Formats: sequence, structure tokens, C-alpha cells
Amino acid sequence: MGAIEKLQGAVAASLLVAATVVSPNPAVAQQPAPAPPAAAAQGAPADKQQELDQLLAPIALYPDALVAQILMASTYPLEVVEAARWTKEHPNVKEKALEDEMQKQTWDESVKALTTVPQVLKQMNENLSWTQKLGDAFLADQATVLATVQSLRAKASQAGNLKSTPEQTVKTETVENKTVYVIESAKPETVYVPTYNPSTIYGPWPYPSYPPYYMYPPGYAYAPGLAFATGVFVGAAIWGNCNWGGNNVNINVNKYNNFNRQNINNGNFNHKAEHRKGVAYKDQGVAQKYNRGGDRQAAQSRDQFRGRAEQGRNELGSMDRGDLNNRVSQADRAGGGIGGDRSAGAGGDRSGVGGGDRGSAGAGGRDVGGGNRAGASAGTTDRGSGGGFSGANGGASTRAASTQGAASRSSMSSSGRSGGSFGGGGGGGGGGRGGGGGRGGGGRR
Repeated sequence: MGAIEKLQGAVAASLLVAATVVSPNPAVAQQPAPAPPAAAAQGAPADKQQELDQLLAPIALYPDALVAQILMASTYPLEVVEAARWTKEHPNVKEKALEDEMQKQTWDESVKALTTVPQVLKQMNENLSWTQKLGDAFLADQATVLATVQSLRAKASQAGNLKSTPEQTVKTETVENKTVYVIESAKPETVYVPTYNPSTIYGPWPYPSYPPYYMYPPGYAYAPGLAFATGVFVGAAIWGNCNWGGNNVNINVNKYNNFNRQNINNGNFNHKAEHRKGVAYKDQGVAQKYNRGGDRQAAQSRDQFRGRAEQGRNELGSMDRGDLNNRVSQADRAGGGIGGDRSAGAGGDRSGVGGGDRGSAGAGGRDVGGGNRAGASAGTTDRGSGGGFSGANGGASTRAASTQGAASRSSMSSSGRSGGSFGGGGGGGGGGRGGGGGRGGGGRR
């Protein structure tokens, strides 16, 4: 088993247990339900919107560029695991050396970018169930995901918890007649990752049935409001961008080309299905969009084929020999007179009066009459006129010939081997292998 297959198995196992590791805070779920907030992302059903708030609460207050980078990378959960393991094994590879190392890796560029912020990559790896759900939601509906980020930022601002600090700049802009909150790092080439309690930072959490996800394990002591880890120099590595006007994620082309040493000119984000490495898409529409929608149909076709094959085997097992002969006669040897395969007629294989394969009149080889191991006057033959699985009587004629052959062999045995032959002068007139004797009309000399 290769390394990728082992890793895929580990990821599958992680996804089964990740819900317990990334579980929402149980204390929040026990709080009484407050009135729903007036401001909510538009265009999503209530239950879907609550799930999106739950998913995005841990990162909605991150800088815009980092939010975009996380959303893109979350669509490749297996590569996130691989990159997180790599950074754990290479903690001292940074800045220019890290950029050089990333040119050797085959991960998607959005995943490579997060190796410059190992804290975030570690969180995504340890909270793998959340990562995959986030990526699925983003691929299914970018606009609603981005609108949810803005809705959560508005709540944090109203609660007095979203302000400019020495680590980040918070500003509001009017885009298409709506107010949006923009968060940027105070230093363009440095990222400060904020830490906060998602159940309190937005004010009282409004959905007891959908408590927010947490980046840190239960029992972690959160500081009031926003707290920041030491800034991480990322240079041009974090090249994602949130387009709040169109509610989608795009690319800072100059930074992208600089870090990845490429020369693209398209600033749109394009998901690359090959980097999923077998991880299924939750949304069937997304799967079809990226040519992964046929897997289920192919599996159904295989199941149906296996069902038909099993039915055929059962039918064959229930047939008697006569039915089987008739089926084969009808399907496999229909139209026996045309170039007959082992059947009578001029030029026939092992048959025919004038051109018999193993005998001709007077040759004395093994047959007298020139037929296929049978005499010209034999009433029933093994492979003569009509074929073994065809003819008027089908399997019955074959069994009759077999009986006559047995009688012939018995006659041969009683006559001994006198005269240097294997059979008597007359063998029985329609014996198993010849009309003129057991194995030949004139014996062997």
C-alpha cells in the first residue's frame, strides 16, 4: 500500500471521529434561545444559514486575505493534512527557504500558501471535519458564505468587539449600497492570527441548536475580545482576496506569481478537482460541475450487471440437459446449413459425404461412409448431420448415440482383438464411432 493510500485511510478514519474533536461547545447548547437577530445573510434557508454561521464563526474575524486563503484551501482537505504533516516535520524551514521548498510540492497553490501560517494549517488539520464542511459549503455557494462572513462581522461590531488594533485595521466601506467590514493586517507582509471565543465575540449566540465550532480544544482559556499571536512574516504567500462587491473570492495575481513563480493573468479562483484526491463532494451539483457526478451511476450500473449475471447463473443451474441444448442450438448455431460448423453439407468441418474430414468411401481409415466418425447409414450420429446441439431430436439423439456407442464397445470387448483389428466385421450398423465397425471397417494392419 502506497503512502497516499495510507494517508487516505487515515483521513477517512479522522473524519469519522473528528466530530468529537471539533464538537461545538456543549455549554452553549444548553442556553435558552434568545430572539433571532435582525441582520442575517440573505438568500439562504434558516437551517442552512444557521449551519453557515456555525461553520464560519471561528474565522469570520480573520484578515480578509487569510479568510480567502482558508476558504480555497479547505476544498482540498487531504492536501491540508499532507501539508500540515510536512510543516510539523520541517518547523525551521521559513521565508525564502520555505518558498523554495513549496516549488517541489504537488499540492494546490492555496494549500502551499498556508505553510507560511503553520498555526492555521495545524488548526485545519486537527479540525478536519470542520475543514471539509467549510470547503463543501464554499464550493456550493460562495456568495452566501461571503455574505455570512459580513453578517458575523456586523454582529461583532455591534457587540463592540471588532475594532482596529496594532495588529489589524478594521474599516467599513459602501459597496453596491451595502456596508461591508474590511479587515487587513497592519503590516502588509505579516499576518496576525486572532484568537477569540466564537460563542461570545458576536454577542449572545442566537442558535442553541447550532453552537459555533471552536479552533481550540475544550477548556481553552480565551482572553476577552480579540487576542493575537505573534505576527508571522508571509511575504507574498497569502495572495487570496475577498471581493465583497461580487461576494466571491479572487486572486491577487502579482502576489500569486511572485510566491509560486508563475505567470498567470486570470484573477479568478478556479477549483481543481484533481487535488481532491478522491475526497467525495457532499453536494451532487458540485460533483457534476467538476465531472465527479457519474461515480454513483457507475456503481449502480455495476450492481445491476452483477444482479443480471447472478440471475443468469441461477437459470442455467435450473435447466436440464435438453433445455440447455435447445438454448445453445437456438442462440449459438442458428442457420446450421450455411458453412455448417461441424455439420452436414459440402465442405463441412469433419462431415459431408464427399469431403469428410476423417474418412472417405473405400479409404478404410476410421469410417466407411466418409461421415464424421459415422457411417453413411447411421441413423443417429455424435457429430454428424445436424450437429451435436442441433437437429430434430436435439439432446435425445445425442444420448441415443452414446448408448449405441456403449453397445459397440461391449461388442468389441467380447470379440477380442482377433485378426489384428479393434472391432468385428460388422459392429452394429450404427455404432458410436462408425457405421461399419467399432473403429474401422477393415481393421488396422
